[in-house]
Amino acid sequence: MRYRRGFASAILKLDLLIVPYAFLSYWTKYIDQANINNAYVSGMEQDLNLRGNDLVNLQTMYTVGAVVGQIPFAYLFTKYPISWLIPGMDILWGVFTLLQYRATSYGEMMAYRFLVGWFEAAFFPGMHYIFGSWYRSNEIARRGGCFYVGLTLGTLTASLIQAGASSRLDGVHGLSGWRWMYIICALITIPIGVLGFFFWLLLWLDTFFWNACLNTSSGGYLLWLKSLSRYATSELNNLSAISPGAGHLLRPAWAIAVSHAWNIIGLVILVVWHVPESALWFAFLTTYSSVAMSSVLYGWLNSELRYEAADRAVVLVVVNMVAQSTTAWTPLLVYKTVDAPRFTKGYSFTLANAVCLVVMALAMWYLGGRKRALEAQGEGGDVESSCSAGSESGREGEGVVRVTQVGKTGE
Repeated sequence: MRYRRGFASAILKLDLLIVPYAFLSYWTKYIDQANINNAYVSGMEQDLNLRGNDLVNLQTMYTVGAVVGQIPFAYLFTKYPISWLIPGMDILWGVFTLLQYRATSYGEMMAYRFLVGWFEAAFFPGMHYIFGSWYRSNEIARRGGCFYVGLTLGTLTASLIQAGASSRLDGVHGLSGWRWMYIICALITIPIGVLGFFFWLLLWLDTFFWNACLNTSSGGYLLWLKSLSRYATSELNNLSAISPGAGHLLRPAWAIAVSHAWNIIGLVILVVWHVPESALWFAFLTTYSSVAMSSVLYGWLNSELRYEAADRAVVLVVVNMVAQSTTAWTPLLVYKTVDAPRFTKGYSFTLANAVCLVVMALAMWYLGGRKRALEAQGEGGDVESSCSAGSESGREGEGVVRVTQVGKTGE
């Protein structure tokens, strides 16, 4: 009983140290990732003279940085203290988030987006590596789920920050509202990175998935709202907060199939498109249900490789890197900004990935269940054989003892 109380106390301390920082950092990561869409519809398009597919190119440049930046960390995780790597990267992506406020050209913004992606690259696989290092297999998914709430909350918050900046700070000190948004985002991000050093000093001591969620980062919802031409800039950003907020409410942390069933319903409506406006609202509001399965997937990877630290570091990074790398080029083909607000190719592509994801998840669940059942039968047979062999060995041993005793009596 004393051991159980001590173990529960240790887990509580880990939760208080690791999970809040993971949540806060992931929150700021998605603020800094999603704010490009909010900035685009809030004046950046005109200020930087963006045209054609410049928005999707900016989104892609971030992804390129996030993918390429993961490569070195597959090996750095086990070579240097991750308690320094993660907060350090957090501060650096905050610095390049801040620098975006001063961008005066499309090329300059492209460079900043690449570097923000580069320094954010290690965070997601790094946190799952940490979860696998400190928690048992049945504890990882729950912590991963709490940590992953930061994704939708970050996207929601980016919208609200831009709404406030557009309505209250636009023109202050000669800066547009979207520039103030980057300043505010950096002022949130950098202190949390510094806080990470404090927490860790105290502590010291996947492809279908990404593409099935591609519609969450395409800006389709915001571009559709803008195409309605009925909302002011601040109202536009306030409304854009609804979709990630609804995704948070729809989050079943355990069910890949259920989360993407919601996603599939919404995507079918978006592919059809010519439906009542209320149906389009429903479709966009189901978008963020697609991200619910991430913590389950990475929790499973952690469980399978929990006793091999080096293998776990490489696998977590490589799986995340390869899966995410596919989203660096697919938006260029199917989510072209000039096709907005109706991305027929994009929504069809995302729908196909969501269906494949559900089918694969159910197939793996079924095959995994059969494998475990066969292994259980095999272990049962081995136990029975061992018992039989043990019984016979016991009888033989008993016979030897009797013979020995008889011999001794005869002597």
